[in-house]
Amino acid sequence: MKSIAHHALLSLAILTALNSIATAADTYEPECFKPFSPNTKTLHFPAKKPPYRIALANGFIGNTWRIEMIKALQAYAESPEMKPLIKELRVTSTGTDVAAQIGAIDNFINSGYDAILINAVSPTAFKPVIERAKRAGVILVAFDNIIDSDQIFLVNEDMVEMGRMAGRWLEKEMGTKGGVLEVRGVPGNSVDQDRHKGFHEILDKYPDIKFVEVVGNWDDGTAQKASADAIAAHGHFDGVYTQGGSTGTVRAFIDAKQPFIPVVGEGENGFRKLVAEHAKDGLKGLSLSQSPGLSAISLKAAVAALQGHALPQFIAIPLPWADYTTLKAGVNYFPDLSDDFFVATGFEPCGVKLDAAQLMNAAKTKQ
Repeated sequence: MKSIAHHALLSLAILTALNSIATAADTYEPECFKPFSPNTKTLHFPAKKPPYRIALANGFIGNTWRIEMIKALQAYAESPEMKPLIKELRVTSTGTDVAAQIGAIDNFINSGYDAILINAVSPTAFKPVIERAKRAGVILVAFDNIIDSDQIFLVNEDMVEMGRMAGRWLEKEMGTKGGVLEVRGVPGNSVDQDRHKGFHEILDKYPDIKFVEVVGNWDDGTAQKASADAIAAHGHFDGVYTQGGSTGTVRAFIDAKQPFIPVVGEGENGFRKLVAEHAKDGLKGLSLSQSPGLSAISLKAAVAALQGHALPQFIAIPLPWADYTTLKAGVNYFPDLSDDFFVATGFEPCGVKLDAAQLMNAAKTKQ
């Protein structure tokens, strides 16, 4: 009887061969799964018979976006397209401890899950667990806060480009001098780092722009307090880029009776409602959204890979956006829904349709 180690090595050799062969192959549903760049390679794994056991190893859970992300995943798993293919969907959130998240991934590998979705605490430190997953034949899909690896699937919007878009828009609306408040996300996360990088690529060339950075954790309450403290310490600002907690950031300016200024924020319904209400008063806003529906696309990618379809290793998702000139009630913001609901949830090219009101209500509940 051949040893387990022999089978594991054989499995790894097959996977490696398939991956190298598949670089020239056509990919599955190219309108949905678009390569991040022309140099993105293709991954192709042996097909497994459904139904599949799939897990989400989430890290940080301290804001509405993360809760809505989990609910979007669970809702899509129950859709007619996915439900027959999924035997089990397990979700765990480990906080901001990298070792705890790696431990959760190891537990899923050892428990025989077919695929693991990851919203990573850090872009680094995952190489050993990735190797363990490969040896076990487990497919890994990292999304949102992704991992520095070309050995697993990555699903994301272009976060550096999102930062650039924020910088270009403030450059146009504010000009090339003045004070800018930058409300950052969760420290150490790749999304925060990439948005910050792109933002400063555009604006750092102007010596007359001065920056004040605070940490908002992509959370309304945290961002509102951090913004209020910055206003109290520094007085007037000429522009704002808030990575999240955008509604709280704007409310801090309103509470401080500051004049409206150009603000780039996230895709929260409350931020868009405030911009729509006060645009005529000078609140020029751009809403750039990192959709919580990325979890659903990642599930779709994991299932496609388990079925033996070739996919781009790094899958690009379009950046949904709206500004003060394009906001339309009932279309890209919802006056009757809660402020902390993230508006962009569906991806038409992928056939992923998630009901806004349903997800808003689900996001209020604990996982």
